[in-house]
Amino acid sequence: MLRRNMIMIRTPHRFRPDALFRPTSVAVIGAASEAGRQVMANMMAGGFRGAVLPVDASVAAISGVLTYAAVADLPIAPDLAVICAGEPNVLFPALAARGTFAAVLIGMADHVRESADATGVRVFGPGSFGICVPEIGLHATRSHLLPTAGRVALVSQSPALCRAVLDWAAPNGVGFSHVVGVGGNTDLGFAPVLDWLSRDAGTGAILLDIRRIRDRRLFLSAARAAARLRPVVAMHAGGLLADPSGMADAAFEAALRRAGVLCVDRLEDLLAAAETLTRARPARGEGLAIVTNAVGPAQMAADAVLRDGLSLAVLTPETRSVMQMLVHSAFGGAEAPSVLGDIIYADLGHPIRLAEAASLLSGASEVGGVLIVHAPTGEADQSGIAAIAAGAKAMKVPLLVCVMGETTGALHRRYLAAADVPVFASPEQAVRGFRHLVEDRRNRAAARELPPSAMLHIAPDRALVRRLFAELRATGACTLTPDMALAVLRAYGMAVREPGPGFAVHHHELFIAVAEDAIFGPIIRFGQGGAGFDILGDIAVDLPPLNLSLAHALIARTRVARALRKAEAAWNEAGIADALVRVSQLVVDFPEIAALDINPLFVNADRAVVGTAGLSLRPLGAAPGRLAISPYPAELAMPFDAKGETLLIRPIRPEDAAAHGAFFSRLSPEDVRFRFFAAMRELSAEQMARMTQVDYEREMAFVAVREGAAGSETVGVARLVREGAENGEFAVVVQPDMKGRGVARVLLQNLMLWGRAQGLAEIAGQILADNRPMLAFIRSLGFTIHALPGEDDVVEARLHL
Repeated sequence: MLRRNMIMIRTPHRFRPDALFRPTSVAVIGAASEAGRQVMANMMAGGFRGAVLPVDASVAAISGVLTYAAVADLPIAPDLAVICAGEPNVLFPALAARGTFAAVLIGMADHVRESADATGVRVFGPGSFGICVPEIGLHATRSHLLPTAGRVALVSQSPALCRAVLDWAAPNGVGFSHVVGVGGNTDLGFAPVLDWLSRDAGTGAILLDIRRIRDRRLFLSAARAAARLRPVVAMHAGGLLADPSGMADAAFEAALRRAGVLCVDRLEDLLAAAETLTRARPARGEGLAIVTNAVGPAQMAADAVLRDGLSLAVLTPETRSVMQMLVHSAFGGAEAPSVLGDIIYADLGHPIRLAEAASLLSGASEVGGVLIVHAPTGEADQSGIAAIAAGAKAMKVPLLVCVMGETTGALHRRYLAAADVPVFASPEQAVRGFRHLVEDRRNRAAARELPPSAMLHIAPDRALVRRLFAELRATGACTLTPDMALAVLRAYGMAVREPGPGFAVHHHELFIAVAEDAIFGPIIRFGQGGAGFDILGDIAVDLPPLNLSLAHALIARTRVARALRKAEAAWNEAGIADALVRVSQLVVDFPEIAALDINPLFVNADRAVVGTAGLSLRPLGAAPGRLAISPYPAELAMPFDAKGETLLIRPIRPEDAAAHGAFFSRLSPEDVRFRFFAAMRELSAEQMARMTQVDYEREMAFVAVREGAAGSETVGVARLVREGAENGEFAVVVQPDMKGRGVARVLLQNLMLWGRAQGLAEIAGQILADNRPMLAFIRSLGFTIHALPGEDDVVEARLHL
C-alpha cells in the first residue's frame, strides 16, 4: 500500500493521459464537416472552460468561432485534437509537429495505427463516438444530447450504443463522469481509459461495451486494477454470433471474472447496473426482503428472485413480530415464516407504510437488501413516494424501488431518481439490480479471499516432454499418439489408467480440456465427461494459470459438482483440483500446445485417474499461445546469503498472505510508521489480498523468505508499482532482526532490474523526512532526494534507471 500517487511531471512532446481526459484546449479538425459542426455545437453548448480551436480552410467561422486554415496556423499547441475529417497520414505529422499528441478520430480512416506509431500521436478510433467529461464542460462527441455530470463512466466501441444509453439516462436521472468512445480500438483501447478512471475520484461505477480487445493481457491487467477500486460492469455484444457454441462468451466471462468485473449479456442489465451500483448501498447479504402494496406484482418479483438463483430473506420470529406491530396484515395471516422467505404487504390505506416497513427491515441482520414494489392506486401515492425518498438515505441496506405504470408511475420514478434512489419500471428489472449488487459483493469478497498457504508443488519431467515434442516435430506431425499424450501427463505427475483389469468401476466420469479462445488465448474447460459428453452441456471455463483455490472455484461452478456436494456423494474433489493445476502448469510451460483433451477423467472417493487423452501442438512456425494472465515469474527467484543465513528472494504470490500478515506483526511501531506513514496494528484481509495478489504486468513485489521446519517466513518485502509507461513507485521494509544484513539492498536491486526490463525510465518513492537511516541507505544506491511542494514531513527519492 503506497501512500499516494507519484507527482507526475508534464513532459512536452509526448502523449499525456490528462491531455485526453482533462484537456485545457481542444482543436476540432474538419470543423465544417457534418460531424465537425455537431462536435462544435456540443462544445459550445456544453460550456467548455478551455480554448476551442476549429480548423477548416473552407469557412471563416463555425458556431461563432473563427476558424484556422490548418493545424500549423493554430496559435497554441492544443492538448486534444478531435478529427472529424481528414487523413491520419497527413494530419498526425502536422499535429506532432505542433506539439499535440492526443487525438480522437470521429470518422473512418485506414492506416491509423501506422500513423500513430510513426508520429507518437495516440488516438481513439477510428469511428469514435468522441469523449465527454461533463464536469469540465467537455462534450467533444456526436451526441444528440448533452449528458449531465454524475458518477457513471461509459466506455464503448459503439456510437449508437452511446447515444442510446445517454437517451435513457436523461429521464432516469443518471449522470456521467465520462463517456468515452473507443471506436475501432486500433491504437488507444480500453486499458488507458480504465487506468484513468480507476484513479478518478468522481467515478463511482464503470460500464464497458466491448466488441474487440486488441491486447488481452493489457486489458485484463487494467480491468483488474480498476475493479479493485470500484464496480466495473461489462457487456460483450456479438459473442454468440461469432461462436454459436457459447464457448467464446464463456471465455469472455471467465476472463473478466478473474479481473473482478461483472459481466451482463443484455443492455437492460447494463442500465440496471448503472442504476444500482452508483446509487444503492453495497449489499449486506444475499437475502432480499420484498415490501409491497400489491401482492401480484410482488409475487412476480419473488419468482424473479428465485429464477435468478437469489434468495428471499427468511425473517426471524423477532423481525416478524416487530413487523406485525406496524402492519397487522403484513404476512397475510401466515403465522410461521415461509421456508423460501416472506413478502410483506402494506395495506393501501396507509401509503407511507411502505417506507416505514422498509426502514424497519433494514435493521434486521437477516436482510441483505429491501425491494419496494409499488403499484399505482391514485392521488395518495405521492405521499408514499415522498416518504420513500425521504427515508432512503437512512437505510442500512440497499433499497431498490419498483414503481409500476407510465401515466403516474413515470412521474414517480423521475421523482425518486432525482432523490438518488435506484428505481425501476418492472419487478424483474429491480431484481436484476439487486442481483448486480450481490454479484459485485461476491466479486469483492473473492478478491479479498486469502488462499491457504498450502501450495501444490509440481516437479514435472520437462525434459521428457520436450523430447516427446521434438520427436513429433521430426515426423512433421502435430498430434501426439494416445500413448505419447498419456506419457506427457505422467511427466506432470498425473495418475493414468493402466491397461488391464483391476480398475475400480464406481466412479464419476469428468473431462478437462484446453482450447484456444480468439480473444483470450488458452482456456481450460471442465465438466461432466464420458460417452455423454456434450460441448454445450455442463461446462465451466477459466484461464490459466490456476492455483488450488481457483481450481476448486472452477469445479464449484459446474452443475455436476453442485449435485454431488448436495448428495454428499463420495468423490475426490482434491484430486480433480490437483489435476486442473497440473494441466494449467503444462500449458504455462509449453505454449506450443494447441489443444488437450482428457475424457474421461475417472474420479472416485480415493483418486482421479486419466482414462484417455489427446494432445496436439501448434503448426511448426506458428506463434506460441500467449496467456491472457501473467503467470508466476518463478525464474526471478534466487538464493541470497544474508551474512551466514541463506534466504530465498522471489516474487510474492497469493499463498503468501498468512506469512505476510505474520511479517507485519513482527515490525516495530516505528517501522510501520515509516512504511505506511501512519500507526497501524494489523493489516485487514483486503489489504493482505491486495499486497499478495500481484498483477505481474504492472507491479512487482519481491519477498525475502526464510525456509524452516515450520514453513516459510517472510522477513522482508520490496514493491514497485508502475505509474504510467515509464515511471514507477517503490517501497521497502525489513523486519528488525534482519536489518544490516543486505536484505533491503538485494530486494531493491532486484526491483531495479525488473523495472529496467519493463522499460521504466525512473522510479521514485516517498520517505518521511525523519527516516534518516532510510535516506542514507537510499542515497547509497544512487537515489537523489527532492522536496515535495507543500510537504514538510515527506521527501521523494528518485532514481533514473
